[in-house]
Amino acid sequence: MIPLTPPVEIPPTAGLPAEWRDLLAFSGDLAQRLSDWLRIPRPALTCSGTAALIIALRELQRRHPDRTRIIVPAYTCPLVALAAFYCPPLSVVPCDLAAGGIDMDTRRLAVLCDRQTLAVVVTHLAGRVADVDSALRIAAAAGAAVIEDAAQAMGGRDGGNSVGLKGDIGFFSMALGKGLTTAEGGVLFSRDPALHQALIQSCRRELPLSVGWELRRVAELWGYRLFYRPRGLYWVYGKALRAALARGDAVAAVGDDFTVQSIPLHRLGRYRQRVGAGAVLRLPDFLQQGKQRALARVALLRQLPGVGVINDNPGGQGVWPFILVLMPNAASRDAAMNCLWTAGLGVTRLFIHALGGYPAVLPLLAPADATPCADDFAARSLSITNSPWLTDRLFAEVLLRLRAALV
Repeated sequence: MIPLTPPVEIPPTAGLPAEWRDLLAFSGDLAQRLSDWLRIPRPALTCSGTAALIIALRELQRRHPDRTRIIVPAYTCPLVALAAFYCPPLSVVPCDLAAGGIDMDTRRLAVLCDRQTLAVVVTHLAGRVADVDSALRIAAAAGAAVIEDAAQAMGGRDGGNSVGLKGDIGFFSMALGKGLTTAEGGVLFSRDPALHQALIQSCRRELPLSVGWELRRVAELWGYRLFYRPRGLYWVYGKALRAALARGDAVAAVGDDFTVQSIPLHRLGRYRQRVGAGAVLRLPDFLQQGKQRALARVALLRQLPGVGVINDNPGGQGVWPFILVLMPNAASRDAAMNCLWTAGLGVTRLFIHALGGYPAVLPLLAPADATPCADDFAARSLSITNSPWLTDRLFAEVLLRLRAALV
């Protein structure tokens, strides 16, 4: 393996690096700039993507208090399920995936979606544009809403419009390492004017100012400016990753060890909004460069026998924070991770388990059938960063190690 000059760690996602001029900004309207760029209604800004989902669910509950279930992909971020804790008496119904992809199995979704269903959550996982149309058709038959979880997909387009606009409600995340970050933050909106205004009012009413959390996030944002680069990430990310793997804790290694206490609810402060407003001006060009880099590398990955790469549904043009890869089997995935996970090359796993594998999530899950395709996806998938710091020379090394793992 090509040695990286120690200590170096390429980030697992292609986040837009912060610049000093962002941090020293004295003006800028983040909500308006997002609206202008994405052609979405001027959004509500929350402290996280999860907080945006909670506000969305609460508003739907006010409209349909008799509906007590949400349906989510069985392979998704545990925070999506944990959001239900803040919206009692909601329970979460995991829907199995279609084989070899990120979309929900439409046959299973049609069976699960009924008059108890408040919403179906469609996830644009890894920046890929998921199948929203099928969910809309099935949800409409049951009178349920569709929420687009576009946490990893800001800038993606579906049918020529921003992701998040086909469903009843959409949201993005601005967490650390996302394309745009405010050191946690969420963007919430709806194509329906009345529902959109209700979401804005809910955010104002239910998200108080928290000086403590705001100071913490401001410090993290400055830390992002200082450490989000290969040498800095070795100390703030790489060492913790290696320590978690050394004790056999893969969940902690990828940061999946969430609990309901991991979800604060507060406003996104004005200073961080100004920082984000400055950064968003650079984001479209950054995403376009990332798309060109990713598509060239996807073509090379598809030359590996038996290896699949998750792509967009027809009509979709997603963003590429990383490339989500399916190895032929669990053994080859594990062999690849054994030599790449701690190599500092930005190769990792997205979520370790399907939802049923997380103890913190289990109390919130409704009784459900097995989810074999989601379990298989968790067992065979890995992700490769699309960071510009992963040069063509280093990507060639990743390809070499993946090929060796197939033998």
